[in-house]
This record gives sequence, structure tokens and C-alpha cells, in this order.
Amino acid sequence: MNPITIEITINAPIEKVWEYWTKPEYITKWAFASDDWEAPRATNDVRTGGTFTTRMQAKDGSAGFDFGGTYTNVIEHSVIEYDMDDGRHVKAEFMEVPEGVRIVQSFDPEQENPEEMQRAGWQAILDNFKKYVESH
Repeated sequence: MNPITIEITINAPIEKVWEYWTKPEYITKWAFASDDWEAPRATNDVRTGGTFTTRMQAKDGSAGFDFGGTYTNVIEHSVIEYDMDDGRHVKAEFMEVPEGVRIVQSFDPEQENPEEMQRAGWQAILDNFKKYVESH
């Protein structure tokens, strides 16, 4: 299957976008797709070979999972690539544009859910990131 690509433009400087994307104290504020979910904890060692884990769960406790992986390529303010724990690859590119920072993210789809559902879920998290960065 081909990777799925999503993107968003954040109206903020690259330094702020990078910090909010990579620091655990910010990740817990935006790394979920809807208001009835949360990310109560996150760890992040942002360097090639480093690892990360973010706990994503429904606020009512009905569902949840750990989202984690190992970084395969990190170039500050430019690129973050990683392999998820299930082996799928993800790449996020950060580009300065007149409106702020454009993030283009591609990820290998999983086999269990329709591609459009996966695209919508990942896009919702990006939308949440934009909302959080631009409001803080």
C-alpha cells in the first residue's frame, strides 16, 4: 500500500512549532483526534535512534493505546522520520512558508481500518496541533 499524506499550515514561527511538536509537556496537550480523548503522558527522545511513547486514551477509560516508535532521521526544524512499534514508517517535513510553517506528514497505512478513516484520524490530530499552537 502507498503511504497516506496529510498536511497543514501553522501560523507560528518554526521554533515554536518544533518545540510544541517535540516536547512531552506540549504533546500531552494536543496528541489526540477528538475532545473526548486525551494524551495523559508522553516521553520523547528526539534524535536519530531515540524513542518516544505517547499514551492516547478515551477520557471515559473505554479505550486507549500506547503510540510509540524509534526515530530513524531527525533534522532540527526540518524532518522527523520514525518507525512505529508495528514497523510502519512515518515522515514529517517542516517547511517555513510566508503563512508560518507547513507540515507535510506521510505514513504507511495499517491493514485494519479503511484508508479514509486513517487519513481523517491523523488529519484530526494535525488539526488539533494547529489549534493548540495558534492559541498558546
